[in-house]
Amino acid sequence: MNVMKNNNPDHYEILRKLSKNQELSQRELAVELGFSLGKINYCLKELRQKGLIKIKKFIKNPKKSTYLYVLTPQGLTSKTRITIHFMKKKLQEYDELKAEIDNHRQKKVTTQQSKQN
Repeated sequence: MNVMKNNNPDHYEILRKLSKNQELSQRELAVELGFSLGKINYCLKELRQKGLIKIKKFIKNPKKSTYLYVLTPQGLTSKTRITIHFMKKKLQEYDELKAEIDNHRQKKVTTQQSKQN
């Protein structure tokens, strides 16, 4: 199963931010993630439709309503699954780079030894 196929990386970033602070406004999310306000609004609606977040309205200031973005159990599971996928991919990349570096070092040693002989 391709985790990223079903879960937009932008959605993961939003889930990650909301798991740390559910009271972020859309504007604050947009600034922190470098997204437009329209993109944040669209992504939040998609996350709600997927059942990954619940959007609750509450009053902080009597003149202004604010929303609370709560990750659902499914949202937490999805965020965890994407995180595990990301970590596995990075570990694989690390192993490949390490093997490449080791290969170059071995070639260098072999070249130096042949020059000495």
